[in-house]
Amino acid sequence: MQTWRFYTTKEIKPAGWMKKQLEIQAKGLCGNLDKVWPDVRDSAWIGGNAEGWERVPYWLDGFIPMAYLLEDEDLIARAKKYIDAILSRQCEDGWICPCTEEERAGYDKWVVHLISKVLVVYYECSGDERIPDVVYRVMKNYHKLLSEGAFVLHDWGKYRWYEAFIALNFLYERCREDWICDLAKIIRDQGTNFYDNVPLWHTPLNRWRWETHIVNIAMMLKFEAVSHELLGEEYRDQAEYFVDFLTRHHGMPAGTFTGDECLGGLSPIRGTELCSVVEQMYAYEHLYAVTGDKKWAERLEVLAFNALPAANSDDMWGHQYDQITNQISCERFYGRPIFGTNADDSHRFGLEPNFGCCTANFGQGWPKLMLSAFMHQGDTVVNAVPVPGVLDTGDIRIELETDYPFKNCFTYRICADKPFTFKVRIPSFAMALQVDGKDAEKQDELTFAIGPGEREINIRYHVRPYLDERPYDLRCVRMGSLLFALPFEYKMVMREYTLNGVERKFPYCDYDYVGSKKDWNMGLYATRFEKQEMDVDDVPFSSHNPPVILKTDGALVEWELLDGYDSVCDKLPKGRKAISEKREITLWPYGCAKVRMTEMPLIEE
Repeated sequence: MQTWRFYTTKEIKPAGWMKKQLEIQAKGLCGNLDKVWPDVRDSAWIGGNAEGWERVPYWLDGFIPMAYLLEDEDLIARAKKYIDAILSRQCEDGWICPCTEEERAGYDKWVVHLISKVLVVYYECSGDERIPDVVYRVMKNYHKLLSEGAFVLHDWGKYRWYEAFIALNFLYERCREDWICDLAKIIRDQGTNFYDNVPLWHTPLNRWRWETHIVNIAMMLKFEAVSHELLGEEYRDQAEYFVDFLTRHHGMPAGTFTGDECLGGLSPIRGTELCSVVEQMYAYEHLYAVTGDKKWAERLEVLAFNALPAANSDDMWGHQYDQITNQISCERFYGRPIFGTNADDSHRFGLEPNFGCCTANFGQGWPKLMLSAFMHQGDTVVNAVPVPGVLDTGDIRIELETDYPFKNCFTYRICADKPFTFKVRIPSFAMALQVDGKDAEKQDELTFAIGPGEREINIRYHVRPYLDERPYDLRCVRMGSLLFALPFEYKMVMREYTLNGVERKFPYCDYDYVGSKKDWNMGLYATRFEKQEMDVDDVPFSSHNPPVILKTDGALVEWELLDGYDSVCDKLPKGRKAISEKREITLWPYGCAKVRMTEMPLIEE
């Protein structure tokens, strides 16, 4: 088993379309929450009277690496301002969360795990030498309180116990003290056993439960990867069992699982929460790092290049709480929502539809993906996720120029002061592989012995569009890591208002994406696909100028609206025979098509 180590923001920098995406995020909601959103701007974490639980740590978890990746001095200063305020309020005994001593027992301990993880992220980005001691004192106090029975894990802390291991592993690398291992075992023993929850995952219920909560499940996938070494346990790839089960019972074509807010089955009109997307990405990043198994990197790409951009507006000032595979309109329900447990505005694009957790949390997606692009072990470097960027360790510099996943050409410019081994992961779907203009044998990864000096490596391969079978005898179209969908025209209707003291005002307002509801009932012939590539826009996953499209054939089929709704298609078509002439249709990348049909039937002929 190959264990890879992450580089930091000091060594990795974005380039090309990835830099554009991070700049959009910095100019959007994630980069401005401390200015416009009370839960961050006025948080109890910094001495205010607003929310003092998950919101600020969630936000910092993405804001900090974004700031340092972009080397933006203003963003970095604002991150430091929050960290300074949090550190200044740490109690003498080490407790750091904003509550009184009397409130500690009832305070959900998951946030102890979360803020400790965030402080580790800050240290890796900033090198602030205060942080190791702060985290040590937090966890030492945590060990005392848990081991003495002052409190036990409950609620979110019980279901997210593994989150503490980011900080525990960080500490154990620096001081191999026995209490750290003891704390690890206490936390694991008080946490939930996920195998006990599996019987509840078979059939979705319109009932909120800890055991079926989609974000708990998405986070959980990394539990063995982050905990097995500290617990002294053999790694058994338990995540594969869970992913296989969840995919069979709740899988969505964009790589995630239905969960609005709890598991929702296989219907293409059930949504999933944006928090689950970024947490599942984070889990896969750790799973690849621990195992070196390319399946986790491929699954990570599907999430990152489809589910993540699909749930954000082009300017990243608005996001959906729930994205839906087949969504012909994104407008508030004025009757009963179609979601299992979420509210009537959950698929609206806005400031904080449904709950504000995703508002704070979605920002970690792109920065942490960038930090997973290159990994290392000893004298070996691997390009795990081929997004455009630069690795510069001081004695090794690798610049990757690419428009992947929209195009499949990669130029590596390498300058090294010492010899090293360079590996490039090749995805399973790659065809007709070429290296430096010559045909090469297909393999899981290419290995290059790099000597001191300069070198350029050029890699290209082909990918073919194909139909992927979905439940209920539906199909979706894939090409490489990209999922494709049939886009529809829509009208953006701006909603400015104030609710519960939180103002929605342009640009941080809400929007309904009101679909035309015309000719959405499409079936596929899919006997041909014609690919067309364009330049990548200033908005990489543009909802107006997609970088790649597929032309194919389709026709209307008998497919009605869901009974009782005027903006939701039915789960399945009534018939699969064409009720119109064959026509050419254009499919866009799923992440570009905000109003779309993705799972469609094959037309019977």
